[in-house]
Amino acid sequence: MSVKLNDRAFDHAKSQIRQGNYVLDERDDWSEHQPSAREENEFIEAHGWGEYALWHLGVDTDADEDTKARYKFPYGDFTKVHRCGVLAAESRAGQRKYDDIEAAAAHLHGMLEALR
Repeated sequence: MSVKLNDRAFDHAKSQIRQGNYVLDERDDWSEHQPSAREENEFIEAHGWGEYALWHLGVDTDADEDTKARYKFPYGDFTKVHRCGVLAAESRAGQRKYDDIEAAAAHLHGMLEALR
C-alpha cells in the first residue's frame, strides 16, 4: 500500500479552520461524528470524488480511483473539521508510520488547540 499525504486535503482543512468551519469536540467523539457509509455515498453522489477526496488527509495511490478505498484518514463531516477526527487521523497515521500524514494532522491539531 502506498499511502501519501493528500496535499489538497491538507490545504482544504487549513482553509476550513481559518474560515471557522470546525468543531472543538472531544477525542472520543469521532465514532459518533464521523460520516456513515450512507452519508459518504450521498456526499459522493451529490459532490463527486474530487470533493470527497478533500476530506481525507491520505490517498492510497495503489487503490483504484473513484473508490472509497483510495481515501484514508478522514478528518471531518463534509461541512466542518472535527478535532476528534484530526486526533484520530494523527494517532492512526503515527501507528502506521505515515510520517507526512501524522505531521499534517499534528499541524491541524495545533491550529485547533490554539482556538480552544
